[in-house]
Amino acid sequence: MPSTPTSSFKARQVTRPRDQVEEQLREAILDGRFKQGAKLPPETELAQLFGVSRPTVREALGALVSSGLIRKIPGVAGGSFVNTVTPHSLSQMLSESMDTIVRIGALDIAEITEVRRLLEIPAAEWAARNRTDEDIVKIRSVIDLQKNITIDDPEIPEYDLRFHTAIGYASGNRLLAAFISSVHDATHPAQFLDVTPEVAKKTVRQHIAIEAAIEARDPEKAGAAMREHLDFVLQYSLPC
Repeated sequence: MPSTPTSSFKARQVTRPRDQVEEQLREAILDGRFKQGAKLPPETELAQLFGVSRPTVREALGALVSSGLIRKIPGVAGGSFVNTVTPHSLSQMLSESMDTIVRIGALDIAEITEVRRLLEIPAAEWAARNRTDEDIVKIRSVIDLQKNITIDDPEIPEYDLRFHTAIGYASGNRLLAAFISSVHDATHPAQFLDVTPEVAKKTVRQHIAIEAAIEARDPEKAGAAMREHLDFVLQYSLPC
Protein backbone atom coordinates (compact mmCIF):
# COMPACT_ATOMS: atom_id res chain seq x y z
CA MET A 1 0.00 0.00 0.00
CA PRO A 2 1.57 3.34 -1.06
CA SER A 3 2.47 5.77 1.68
CA THR A 4 0.62 9.06 2.06
CA PRO A 5 1.50 12.25 3.96
CA THR A 6 -0.75 11.08 6.80
CA SER A 7 0.31 7.42 6.95
CA SER A 8 2.91 8.07 9.64
CA PHE A 9 0.53 9.92 11.98
CA LYS A 10 -0.14 8.17 15.28
CA ALA A 11 -1.30 8.94 18.77
CA ARG A 12 1.51 9.92 21.13
CA GLN A 13 1.64 10.27 24.88
CA VAL A 14 2.15 13.99 25.42
CA THR A 15 1.03 16.56 27.94
CA ARG A 16 -1.93 17.77 25.91
CA PRO A 17 -3.73 16.14 22.96
CA ARG A 18 -3.39 19.40 21.02
CA ASP A 19 0.39 19.13 21.27
CA GLN A 20 0.55 15.78 19.48
CA VAL A 21 -1.51 17.14 16.59
CA GLU A 22 0.46 20.38 16.27
CA GLU A 23 3.84 18.66 16.62
CA GLN A 24 3.20 15.95 14.04
CA LEU A 25 1.59 18.29 11.51
CA ARG A 26 4.53 20.66 11.94
CA GLU A 27 6.98 17.82 11.33
CA ALA A 28 5.03 16.68 8.25
CA ILE A 29 5.20 20.18 6.79
CA LEU A 30 8.84 20.84 7.63
CA ASP A 31 10.11 17.48 6.34
CA GLY A 32 8.19 17.89 3.08
CA ARG A 33 5.41 15.32 3.43
CA PHE A 34 3.06 18.24 2.86
CA LYS A 35 4.53 20.45 0.15
CA GLN A 36 4.17 24.22 -0.12
CA GLY A 37 0.64 25.03 -1.23
CA ALA A 38 -0.69 21.56 -0.32
CA LYS A 39 -4.08 21.22 1.36
CA LEU A 40 -4.21 19.46 4.70
CA PRO A 41 -6.88 16.80 5.38
CA PRO A 42 -10.22 18.07 6.74
CA GLU A 43 -10.57 18.56 10.48
CA THR A 44 -12.85 15.50 10.80
CA GLU A 45 -10.27 13.27 9.13
CA LEU A 46 -7.42 14.65 11.25
CA ALA A 47 -9.51 14.11 14.39
CA GLN A 48 -9.94 10.43 13.45
CA LEU A 49 -6.27 9.99 12.55
CA PHE A 50 -5.08 11.44 15.86
CA GLY A 51 -7.88 10.07 18.03
CA VAL A 52 -8.84 13.52 19.32
CA SER A 53 -11.82 15.86 19.06
CA ARG A 54 -12.38 18.40 16.28
CA PRO A 55 -11.94 21.37 18.70
CA THR A 56 -8.53 19.94 19.60
CA VAL A 57 -7.58 19.76 15.91
CA ARG A 58 -8.88 23.29 15.42
CA GLU A 59 -6.65 24.56 18.25
CA ALA A 60 -3.61 22.86 16.74
CA LEU A 61 -4.34 24.30 13.29
CA GLY A 62 -4.76 27.74 14.87
CA ALA A 63 -1.30 27.45 16.39
CA LEU A 64 0.16 26.53 12.97
CA VAL A 65 -1.58 29.57 11.45
CA SER A 66 -0.05 31.79 14.14
CA SER A 67 3.42 30.41 13.43
CA GLY A 68 3.01 31.10 9.71
CA LEU A 69 3.18 27.50 8.53
CA ILE A 70 -0.36 27.29 7.21
CA ARG A 71 -3.23 29.56 6.21
CA LYS A 72 -6.96 28.88 6.52
CA ILE A 73 -9.26 29.70 3.61
CA PRO A 74 -13.03 29.79 4.29
CA GLY A 75 -15.73 28.47 1.97
CA VAL A 76 -16.65 25.23 0.23
CA ALA A 77 -13.34 25.06 -1.65
CA GLY A 78 -11.39 26.26 1.37
CA GLY A 79 -9.50 24.49 4.11
CA SER A 80 -6.03 24.55 5.64
CA PHE A 81 -3.15 25.07 3.20
CA VAL A 82 0.61 24.98 3.68
CA ASN A 83 2.02 28.45 3.13
CA THR A 84 4.18 29.05 0.10
CA VAL A 85 7.25 30.85 1.38
CA THR A 86 8.52 33.62 -0.88
CA PRO A 87 10.65 36.65 0.04
CA HIS A 88 7.45 38.72 0.13
CA SER A 89 5.51 36.29 2.34
CA LEU A 90 8.56 35.93 4.61
CA SER A 91 8.70 39.70 4.94
CA GLN A 92 5.02 39.77 5.88
CA MET A 93 5.45 37.08 8.54
CA LEU A 94 8.49 38.85 10.01
CA SER A 95 6.67 42.18 9.96
CA GLU A 96 3.65 40.73 11.80
CA SER A 97 5.89 39.21 14.48
CA MET A 98 7.87 42.43 14.86
CA ASP A 99 4.68 44.47 15.00
CA THR A 100 3.59 42.37 17.98
CA ILE A 101 6.88 43.10 19.76
CA VAL A 102 6.53 46.81 19.08
CA ARG A 103 2.95 46.87 20.38
CA ILE A 104 3.70 44.85 23.53
CA GLY A 105 6.63 47.01 24.59
CA ALA A 106 7.70 50.19 22.78
CA LEU A 107 11.14 49.94 21.24
CA ASP A 108 13.51 52.85 21.61
CA ILE A 109 14.30 54.65 18.35
CA ALA A 110 18.00 54.11 19.08
CA GLU A 111 17.43 50.35 19.17
CA ILE A 112 15.60 50.45 15.85
CA THR A 113 18.36 52.54 14.29
CA GLU A 114 21.10 50.21 15.54
CA VAL A 115 19.34 47.23 13.97
CA ARG A 116 18.99 49.22 10.76
CA ARG A 117 22.77 49.84 10.78
CA LEU A 118 23.42 46.10 10.98
CA LEU A 119 21.08 45.45 8.05
CA GLU A 120 21.19 48.47 5.80
CA ILE A 121 24.85 49.49 5.65
CA PRO A 122 25.86 46.04 4.30
CA ALA A 123 22.76 46.10 2.07
CA ALA A 124 23.89 49.37 0.48
CA GLU A 125 27.41 47.99 -0.03
CA TRP A 126 26.11 44.78 -1.60
CA ALA A 127 23.64 46.73 -3.73
CA ALA A 128 26.57 48.68 -5.19
CA ARG A 129 28.13 45.37 -6.22
CA ASN A 130 25.04 43.50 -7.37
CA ARG A 131 22.45 46.05 -8.52
CA THR A 132 20.80 45.81 -11.91
CA ASP A 133 19.56 48.63 -14.13
CA GLU A 134 16.03 47.72 -13.05
CA ASP A 135 17.02 48.19 -9.40
CA ILE A 136 18.31 51.67 -10.18
CA VAL A 137 15.04 52.56 -11.93
CA LYS A 138 13.05 51.45 -8.86
CA ILE A 139 15.22 53.38 -6.41
CA ARG A 140 15.16 56.52 -8.56
CA SER A 141 11.38 56.34 -8.96
CA VAL A 142 10.94 56.55 -5.19
CA ILE A 143 13.36 59.49 -4.94
CA ASP A 144 11.39 61.29 -7.66
CA LEU A 145 8.27 60.92 -5.54
CA GLN A 146 10.10 62.12 -2.42
CA LYS A 147 11.30 65.25 -4.21
CA ASN A 148 7.72 66.38 -4.77
CA ILE A 149 6.04 65.78 -1.42
CA THR A 150 5.27 68.17 1.40
CA ILE A 151 6.38 67.59 4.99
CA ASP A 152 2.81 66.75 6.05
CA ASP A 153 2.30 64.14 3.34
CA PRO A 154 0.95 60.94 5.01
CA GLU A 155 2.83 58.83 2.43
CA ILE A 156 6.27 59.76 3.79
CA PRO A 157 6.67 56.50 5.80
CA GLU A 158 5.49 54.46 2.78
CA TYR A 159 8.01 56.10 0.43
CA ASP A 160 10.76 55.56 2.99
CA LEU A 161 9.78 51.88 3.22
CA ARG A 162 9.87 51.53 -0.57
CA PHE A 163 13.26 53.26 -0.87
CA HIS A 164 15.05 51.13 1.71
CA THR A 165 13.33 47.92 0.64
CA ALA A 166 14.41 48.55 -2.97
CA ILE A 167 18.01 48.79 -1.79
CA GLY A 168 17.55 45.56 0.15
CA TYR A 169 16.46 43.73 -3.01
CA ALA A 170 19.23 45.40 -5.02
CA SER A 171 21.72 43.78 -2.63
CA GLY A 172 20.90 40.44 -4.24
CA ASN A 173 20.09 38.84 -0.87
CA ARG A 174 16.34 38.28 -0.59
CA LEU A 175 16.48 37.29 3.08
CA LEU A 176 18.26 40.55 3.91
CA ALA A 177 15.65 42.42 1.89
CA ALA A 178 12.87 40.66 3.82
CA PHE A 179 14.40 41.71 7.15
CA ILE A 180 14.80 45.33 6.03
CA SER A 181 11.25 45.46 4.73
CA SER A 182 9.82 43.95 7.92
CA VAL A 183 11.72 46.38 10.18
CA HIS A 184 10.40 49.35 8.20
CA ASP A 185 6.89 47.98 7.86
CA ALA A 186 6.54 47.23 11.58
CA THR A 187 8.25 50.32 13.00
CA HIS A 188 7.91 52.99 10.26
CA PRO A 189 11.07 54.79 11.45
CA ALA A 190 10.22 57.85 9.32
CA GLN A 191 7.27 58.55 11.63
CA PHE A 192 9.72 59.29 14.46
CA LEU A 193 11.57 61.90 12.41
CA ASP A 194 11.13 65.53 13.43
CA VAL A 195 10.31 66.58 9.87
CA THR A 196 11.01 70.22 9.09
CA PRO A 197 11.48 71.57 5.56
CA GLU A 198 15.26 71.48 6.02
CA VAL A 199 15.26 67.96 7.50
CA ALA A 200 13.07 66.75 4.63
CA LYS A 201 15.39 68.29 2.02
CA LYS A 202 18.49 66.82 3.63
CA THR A 203 16.86 63.38 3.87
CA VAL A 204 16.14 63.43 0.13
CA ARG A 205 19.69 64.62 -0.61
CA GLN A 206 21.04 61.71 1.43
CA HIS A 207 18.83 59.28 -0.48
CA ILE A 208 20.17 60.74 -3.72
CA ALA A 209 23.75 60.26 -2.49
CA ILE A 210 23.05 56.64 -1.56
CA GLU A 211 21.50 55.96 -4.96
CA ALA A 212 24.39 57.64 -6.78
CA ALA A 213 26.97 55.49 -5.00
CA ILE A 214 24.97 52.33 -5.72
CA GLU A 215 24.58 53.30 -9.37
CA ALA A 216 28.33 54.01 -9.58
CA ARG A 217 29.01 50.55 -8.14
CA ASP A 218 31.03 52.03 -5.28
CA PRO A 219 30.43 49.86 -2.18
CA GLU A 220 32.57 52.01 0.12
CA LYS A 221 30.72 55.21 -0.76
CA ALA A 222 27.33 53.48 -0.63
CA GLY A 223 28.00 52.14 2.87
CA ALA A 224 29.33 55.50 4.07
CA ALA A 225 26.31 57.34 2.61
CA MET A 226 23.91 54.95 4.34
CA ARG A 227 25.81 55.31 7.63
CA GLU A 228 25.60 59.10 7.38
CA HIS A 229 21.88 58.86 6.66
CA LEU A 230 21.19 56.64 9.68
CA ASP A 231 23.25 58.93 11.93
CA PHE A 232 21.13 61.82 10.70
CA VAL A 233 17.90 59.90 11.30
CA LEU A 234 18.88 59.20 14.91
CA GLN A 235 19.97 62.81 15.48
CA TYR A 236 16.61 64.23 14.34
CA SER A 237 14.34 61.54 15.70
CA LEU A 238 11.67 62.09 18.32
CA PRO A 239 11.28 59.72 21.30
CA CYS A 240 9.05 56.68 20.64
